[in-house]
Amino acid sequence: MSSERERFVVRNPATNEEIFLVEPPTSEEVDDAVKAAHRAYESDAQVPDIAQLETLQTGRAIREMNAQIGRLPDWLFVTFYGYMAAGFVAPTQGKLLNYVHRVPLGVVVQITPFNHPLFIAVKKIAPALAAGNSVIVKPSELAPISLLEFVKLASDAGIPDGVLTVLPGYGHSTGTQLASHSLVRKVDITAGTRTGRAIGAMVGSNLAAFTAELGGKAPIVVFRDADLISAVNGVAFASFIASGQTCVSGTRILVQEGIYDEFMDSFLEKAQSITRRMGDRKLHPLTVRNKLLNMQPSAKSHVFYGDCHIGTASYSHSPDGAEPEEWGNAYWRRTDVRIDVDVHDEIWQEEIFGPVVVVKKFKEEAEGIALANLSKYGLGAGVWTTDLSRAHRVANEIQAGLVWINTHHRNDPSSPWGGMKESGIGRENGIEALEAYSQSKSIIVNTATAEESRIQDDWFVGTGDEMRYG
Repeated sequence: MSSERERFVVRNPATNEEIFLVEPPTSEEVDDAVKAAHRAYESDAQVPDIAQLETLQTGRAIREMNAQIGRLPDWLFVTFYGYMAAGFVAPTQGKLLNYVHRVPLGVVVQITPFNHPLFIAVKKIAPALAAGNSVIVKPSELAPISLLEFVKLASDAGIPDGVLTVLPGYGHSTGTQLASHSLVRKVDITAGTRTGRAIGAMVGSNLAAFTAELGGKAPIVVFRDADLISAVNGVAFASFIASGQTCVSGTRILVQEGIYDEFMDSFLEKAQSITRRMGDRKLHPLTVRNKLLNMQPSAKSHVFYGDCHIGTASYSHSPDGAEPEEWGNAYWRRTDVRIDVDVHDEIWQEEIFGPVVVVKKFKEEAEGIALANLSKYGLGAGVWTTDLSRAHRVANEIQAGLVWINTHHRNDPSSPWGGMKESGIGRENGIEALEAYSQSKSIIVNTATAEESRIQDDWFVGTGDEMRYG
């Protein structure tokens, strides 16, 4: 049976060397895993350096991964604490007690991306387990290693077999079989919009629940009254953290007249300083790694070298010149800032998922809001201003599920996370995530005495027009 499998390689993006060889499950093993999870649901049935593993398989800076892994306990604690208050008593008429509580869905499948392998998985796993479900995670074939280690730790901690399973396979085979399996009652995916549509169609055919955090093209609106230094630092963080490979990356920078020139001088210097520190193979805490795994070489040349299919944008900081020899055959990419891009160009409209941003000037507040909303996506956005009234006003007008004011990419377990328009459906985090991984069950108890019930509830006695129906 193993001869039927197509193994895939996980590479270190700093050197392009093979670090792991992963064997995906067969079709039978996928089916067995779902059935084992279903049986676990029916029956109620030394720590590795995870940050180092994350850096090796994703190319993310060790500094980023240390900070991110340190937040994981927050999701576990807040989720389980919040679930205790999920039930309520519904108001009713008459002598009835109606209490409502949450019950599990059953087997749930979670499909996670390569850019935040363990962090995004834990955001999904925590509420799913808290609600009492059995969970199967299909990580990206590009970065499955930390999830495989995590599930070992979970097993050592006492999670029963079948309750939490990780299946590292390809999306077109393992992912498709999981999403379309009849025993799966919910699928939660973080991916591109095209993938989300395809998976959603499969899930819908089984009348199962679906949550999807999809693509983004986040606008960052910088007003002339913004604190310049804070805005530059914040926009650089929004644009280039994780090599620009997050769904809320600030990729459309809108700067108001009056601050534009000064902002651009400082912003370009910040972008160049990031490029100067690239290439450290020793996982230095300041290393910036651009692992453009989701792009084929031809697509990379179109997007990053200004091919006419993308548009004729002028460069403020172009990727000219040969790459340093020591980078070798690896996945490094310079920061890339483009100005005066036409709003109809693909580079304005489509998610690139790399360290590439477009910058556009605007005059008045209304124009800035209109440009911010000129996108099919609506996941994240940012507003930089010292005018409190404007901050609230603009944030309310921007069509995005998350809007940061004078900061970016701040995330908390209690705060809903999700998008509008083509950026997805449903929410992660908070009460909404807990409710999405459970279903309400309403129990109605007759509290009237037996004598009262004999009189009031005999519908077929043949007399009386005041009998209650419903």
